[in-house]
Amino acid sequence: MAEPVHRTGRPAGADPGADPVRTLCTLFAEVLGRAEVDAGHSFTGLGGDSIQAIQVVSRARTAGLVVSTRDVLRAESVSALAATARAQDRAGGGTGPIVPPRRLGPLAPTPIMGWLAELGGPVDTYNQSLVLRTPPGFGAAAAERTVQALLDTHEMLRLRLPDGIGARGTEPLVPPAGSVTAAELLEHADARGTGDADLPALTRERMRAARRLLSPREGHMLRAVLLDRGAGQQGRLALVVHHLVVDGVSWRILQDDLKTCAAALAEGREPVLEPAHTPFAHWADLLRAEATSGRRTAEADRWAAALREAPQALAGVRAAGGLDPESPDNTLTLTLGPDVTGPLLTTAPGLVNGTVNDVLLTALALAVLGRRGADGEDTGDAEGAVLVDVEGHGREDVADGTDLSRTVGWFTTVFPVRLALGRPDLDEARAGGPAVGAALRLVKEELRAVPDKGIGFGLLRHLNSRTGPDLAARGIPQIGFNYLGRFPMGGDAPWDAAPGHAFALDDADEGLPMAHAVEVNAAAHEGPDGLTLSATWTWAGNAFPASWVHGLAQEWFTMLRAVVTHAARPDAGGLTPSDVSLTQVSQADLDTFESQLGALL
Repeated sequence: MAEPVHRTGRPAGADPGADPVRTLCTLFAEVLGRAEVDAGHSFTGLGGDSIQAIQVVSRARTAGLVVSTRDVLRAESVSALAATARAQDRAGGGTGPIVPPRRLGPLAPTPIMGWLAELGGPVDTYNQSLVLRTPPGFGAAAAERTVQALLDTHEMLRLRLPDGIGARGTEPLVPPAGSVTAAELLEHADARGTGDADLPALTRERMRAARRLLSPREGHMLRAVLLDRGAGQQGRLALVVHHLVVDGVSWRILQDDLKTCAAALAEGREPVLEPAHTPFAHWADLLRAEATSGRRTAEADRWAAALREAPQALAGVRAAGGLDPESPDNTLTLTLGPDVTGPLLTTAPGLVNGTVNDVLLTALALAVLGRRGADGEDTGDAEGAVLVDVEGHGREDVADGTDLSRTVGWFTTVFPVRLALGRPDLDEARAGGPAVGAALRLVKEELRAVPDKGIGFGLLRHLNSRTGPDLAARGIPQIGFNYLGRFPMGGDAPWDAAPGHAFALDDADEGLPMAHAVEVNAAAHEGPDGLTLSATWTWAGNAFPASWVHGLAQEWFTMLRAVVTHAARPDAGGLTPSDVSLTQVSQADLDTFESQLGALL
């Protein structure tokens, strides 16, 4: 068997130079798109998020170092992280369970699979896709060997559902490597003579045809299209993958693996990839057991309380089903430029020692309140609540010995969060005044109070027969929110994302009902001109008129700009109760203390 190759061409597991600080500085710079990173920098201080932290963990393991996602996010500096890192034990596979984890056989359905099945519509071709630049001369043989390496390494790409999605009968099955061949899933299209201007349209045409060939029943969860422009020009490799087996983090893993395969082929070796430390089948077994554990069942009342009725728009729940399918006519995409996005995703979260989600959800909650005010709504709601179904990446540290940094699959969690802002001064908020900071601190604390980033809700809702029926009967939040993280765009090197194609957005089957009345999918794109934030709004036509959602979308961007304005104020920021170890300290106590300390200084 050929030796696994690091993405830079070095054999996997090679000594990273006995200098973990230098190795981690290099990995931070690569993941965060920076020219260099100093040993005194922290990951979150540089604007890194949890999804990017997973990338660091994966690349560090390939370079011979073992760190955890939690360590990356919490370490105060690269030096501090390096002090906790340890060398990868290649013989033992690093830390983890002594018994080899299960990779093949029947797959226990996960919460997100149950969520999809409950939508009650066609999902056989529900997919995400990625289009990458290929090196000049990258032909059919190289593409077939590369796709085969992906199929043989990542078990979920071979998943088979004999009875379809959501049907009662045979469980999903993960067959062995070699049972699915790249030759039957790869189309080689001769695109010689196709110019850059015409290539995106040709690529989309071929991808639409590939999408129709997805078949979970047959185990065809992936289709690949190579647009080959010969030895003189870059081509394109389009991957169309059923959403059941891929998510935003998975795409980052696959993109790195494609680079690894290309490096191996360039050196005349067969591409062989390092398998995931924790396979998806093993993770699914852990989730099934976790769903009935005492620590999870203790959360049931918390989730039930969040899912309560409310008369205000986007403050309560609606019954499952009954929504129109997703439609291009009910879709709006808006983009914030680098002047706002840069400080929004880097400086603003640091104001309260928070995350990007804290900032985006604060602005969303303020926007909903502002939209209600624009409609003249006055229900006497002193709570000022907004109920949001939040999506998370789902790769949480809920079991010892797991490492999901190289596991491809659909891990997404969906959980309700009730954001209660009271009655903020919305005009002051739009101007970037203190009302923004107060709202940001409230939202941060609410999100910090969510156990294990919400993974328990799906477990109790879909995998626990005792708690599931009650939670299901309480309904679904009217609005869903998903921040996909950062994606590098605009590069022109081989294996960079190709221009003219959306990145990791869901492509639903025609006729699939929407899960929420309004849904927001946001992603940051790193291009040559800096960071931009793209937000795609979709809504059910029988739930809200287009004008209402358009107004909400514009108000959200207004509030995001206000956050940036607020971040520039000298009095912005401050501690929140979750930042201190003292118990029974309120936000008012901290505000008073900081005010008194400032006066003394």
